[in-house]
Amino acid sequence: MKKILLLGTVLLTTTQLLAQQPTTMIMRLTNGAEIRTEVSELEKITFVDTVYNLNSNGQRILEAGDLCWPEDRLLPHFLPPATVRTLDMNTARLSDDERVMFCALQGIVNRTQPRILLYNHNEEPQSTWPTAHSLRTAAVASSKPYDLVKLFREEIRGLVLYSNQLSSHYANLAVTIAGLDRLLPVTAEIRSKLISNGLDFPVIEDLTPLTQNTTVAVYKYLYDNYWDRCNHRLLISERPNIPYVHDIGAACGSACVWLDPRNASERQLLDKFLKDMTPGRDIVLGWYPEERSGVGEATKYGLSTIPADFFENTTVYSAVNKNVRIAPVPKRPKLENKIYAAVYISDGDNIQYCQHAMAKIFEQGGRGQMPLNWTISPALADFSPAMLNHYYGKASTNDCFVSGPSGVGYAMPYDAHNARYYAPSTSTKTITPYTQLTQRYLEKTGLRVITIWDDISNSQRNAYADNCPYLYGLTINDWERQSGRLTTKVQAQWLPIAVQYPCYASGVDVISDFFNRDIKNFKASEPMFVTGQATVWDAGPDKLVALKDRLNTLSPDNVSIVRADHWFSYYNEAHHLPFNLTLLQDMQITSSPTRTSVKYAANGTPSEGYMWVSRAADDAAWVQLDFKEPYDISRYVLRHAEAGGLEAELNNRDFIVETSLDGETWTNGGTYTRNTLPVTDVTIPPIKARYLRVTVTQGGADGFVRIGDIEVYGAH
Repeated sequence: MKKILLLGTVLLTTTQLLAQQPTTMIMRLTNGAEIRTEVSELEKITFVDTVYNLNSNGQRILEAGDLCWPEDRLLPHFLPPATVRTLDMNTARLSDDERVMFCALQGIVNRTQPRILLYNHNEEPQSTWPTAHSLRTAAVASSKPYDLVKLFREEIRGLVLYSNQLSSHYANLAVTIAGLDRLLPVTAEIRSKLISNGLDFPVIEDLTPLTQNTTVAVYKYLYDNYWDRCNHRLLISERPNIPYVHDIGAACGSACVWLDPRNASERQLLDKFLKDMTPGRDIVLGWYPEERSGVGEATKYGLSTIPADFFENTTVYSAVNKNVRIAPVPKRPKLENKIYAAVYISDGDNIQYCQHAMAKIFEQGGRGQMPLNWTISPALADFSPAMLNHYYGKASTNDCFVSGPSGVGYAMPYDAHNARYYAPSTSTKTITPYTQLTQRYLEKTGLRVITIWDDISNSQRNAYADNCPYLYGLTINDWERQSGRLTTKVQAQWLPIAVQYPCYASGVDVISDFFNRDIKNFKASEPMFVTGQATVWDAGPDKLVALKDRLNTLSPDNVSIVRADHWFSYYNEAHHLPFNLTLLQDMQITSSPTRTSVKYAANGTPSEGYMWVSRAADDAAWVQLDFKEPYDISRYVLRHAEAGGLEAELNNRDFIVETSLDGETWTNGGTYTRNTLPVTDVTIPPIKARYLRVTVTQGGADGFVRIGDIEVYGAH
């Protein structure tokens, strides 16, 4: 049953998300007690104090500064969508300036509660994402697009009037002001259309007298007059005539700019914006006039760029707050003296690709016929978790998802094309918060490998090793621009950093040619490892399946194309480095009586529905792993209920971890009492053991014992 949350003025300062609690929760006060409430359980929030602006549904019309935005989220929380009004802006034949207005309207309305969805791109079927997000929709006739404004006219205070005559960048300035003050950004022509549709809003801000006629002048005016009022957590970088992400910008009260770092004066102004943002928390959303200079400039300040130039409806899809349902990871066969090959597909760092092109490419018949590694953005955990679930739900065991460059959002520590470090090569001041942010989102999304563009220094490698324990490995790009070929290295004696050779290849011929530079020297006396990346625009799964036969021709029966997580597992085992023993095909799991399959205790996902659950006598329960041969075990990881999206109260409280060489005599590897953490990740002095056992003596608050996933790391 849906709840209505009644809030008063005094309550506003105490209603908050707790940073250590699941991000789907908000707090409400009942008789003086703080009670956690699922956002998805709320139908609306009603405010007792009517001094606030209310819409016809009795909802408080939120201003940009009223958003619930926890420190540990990339985006604010929005209420779950109500019935969503849809408009196809292409069919309606709206001009670029009209699209700017409608996207701003969408953001202003949706920050109170998502009720507008706009179709812009139309590359994938229109029903794809509304269906994936379980939305209730009602279409506005494309012949009467201004009816959408009429539906929500009460939530608009007036207009910000601008002209593009002196500069097209006035559209971005107007959108920025519109989000701050609940205004519609309009030209004189659009204002006339509004009036002809019975919408005679007052002009609150008139920009037409301004005389700034250069890019720098327009955005300096924005910086001097409005930047202090904008939130600094999200900077929109978008072309003035591409308004796709203007909805989230307007909703958040974000500044919208389009500055080119290749131009010295524009770069200096962009730097002023970036300097005011917080590394490891704030993001740039959109794109840049040129890729490397733009991404690199943000990287200088430790900021993630979420490429999203054509990403639609952020305020709708981010509001469907679901836990990512990570797919189980298949076990791998024993290591052999073979050639292990991994193939990566670009361009998953761009969430507009994930939304549009990938939706079509993922349906190709060649997908699933051989292991392929799909780059995707960890930021989707906040932007659209249902989108991730869509792909996880369709994936075969041959589909492995990995992070696009170079973690949460695109970062470019080193630009190989221009031989330039954007992040200082000898300092971790900017890369450390970036990697710390990345670790949180890797674990949320189940991504164990990151593709790095282009390379990283030794200190930057250490930052990943120190802050991203969830990783199995990294890849870097060898563009053949260096003096000699790059080689795979291992950081901190556990993290392999493999070279994509080739990187961004245009087809099967290129990949097989590069791979053969190593394969032709294979002696079958020890394993060989090759890895490369294909550009998705030239080589999707339908073309890449030909690689199987091509590689087999190069070295008959010796080449095994594998998933990226398996590739790094094989690599570490072959080089006597710690690897996750629970990936082994021969591992055997036994347990006390369970309500779920015993394999769920160590199947690579902690997600709800894949958890090992037990309610044994005295709340005691155990799981035992048999690796069939001894290993030097040096680390174990236990993921409890909260790691799978459940409440913290359901985490296991008291438990013991033990190891054994023979299954009879056990050595204590750790005793834990009153645990509250979602993950227990412990490194121990290496101990030779064949078995590991977890015994839980007190489970969650409801009496059940839940183990989301167990990982054990060992080496020969």
